[in-house]
Amino acid sequence: MLVGAAFMFDLRLLGYSKSLQVSGLADHLLPWSRRGLLLVIPSGILLFLTNAQALGTDAVFWLKLALILIAALNVLFFHNYTFKKHGASVSGQLPFAARISAVVSIVVWIGVIACGRLLAY
Repeated sequence: MLVGAAFMFDLRLLGYSKSLQVSGLADHLLPWSRRGLLLVIPSGILLFLTNAQALGTDAVFWLKLALILIAALNVLFFHNYTFKKHGASVSGQLPFAARISAVVSIVVWIGVIACGRLLAY
């Protein structure tokens, strides 16, 4: 739910589905992202606790945490600066910073998912 909603919003920022208002899509997708976050945080902590010693020394685990931190900083920057400043007034072309934020989000979340899969092996 977290990544799927983020991907849909990022694709809108990249220019897909231009008939949808960015602010309206944000109002619809952000609650789903928050619910997804409420699910993945406890499950991630529980998964870590089952194998904390091995994960604590695994470079892929630390890369995954770094990517999650980058994703969080990207979200904070986007919502507190780019979207707040330009989001409600955007009728046509989105600011360049919004498109950069969308690309960063997509790349980082793909990396997080890949690291998660690599940790299983």
